[in-house]
Amino acid sequence: MIRVMVADDQKIVRSGIAVVVGAADDIEVVGEAKDGYEAVEFARELRPDVVLMDIRMPGRDGIEATRLLSADPDGAIPVLVLTTFDLDDYVFGALEAGAAGFLLKGADEETLIAAIRSVASGSGTLDQRLTRRVIAEFAARRPTPQKRRDELASALTGRELEILELLCEGLSNQEMATRLFIEPSTVKYHVAGLLAKIGARDRLQAVVWAFQNGVVAPSIE
Repeated sequence: MIRVMVADDQKIVRSGIAVVVGAADDIEVVGEAKDGYEAVEFARELRPDVVLMDIRMPGRDGIEATRLLSADPDGAIPVLVLTTFDLDDYVFGALEAGAAGFLLKGADEETLIAAIRSVASGSGTLDQRLTRRVIAEFAARRPTPQKRRDELASALTGRELEILELLCEGLSNQEMATRLFIEPSTVKYHVAGLLAKIGARDRLQAVVWAFQNGVVAPSIE
């Protein structure tokens, strides 16, 4: 059972999300928080598998709460950030804070539940309508010198670079296996090795790393 906590300053939103995700057979809503202070306090007490985090909340916002939970001394607590297109600056901050996934508010039930499962499994999640554009701008604002980009790329094998590029396209293990004509288990092995080598916790952070360091050029098409 995936244990989920919902953090949002609007009670009707919290309740609505709790009803939707709690209806899934494999998800249990274990707590709700109305601001970033409660989000951190309750998450540390309840240790949920995923925290659904609003970015803009009174007092401590979702970015600071995400940073604290991602760096929790007892182990990172995965955060799935819920956001909208007009909050780009907040999203940049959440990326740096270590969010495990992003999803647009208003996503349908199936998409939301799939995102929760993905984050809970350690894969992270990328909303293709949002994340590619946001990370492209995120990378553009923080350019890495060419020499450093070359050094980072040279530390990866050719296969790892291929895997990283496909991760940046948002492909699943099965889709990558089909593209590369290898077994899904082999893809899983390379993904795990890649994450360990670059120090990324999950796929989303690997994509951030790739774009931020210029190892993969982001596409916003």
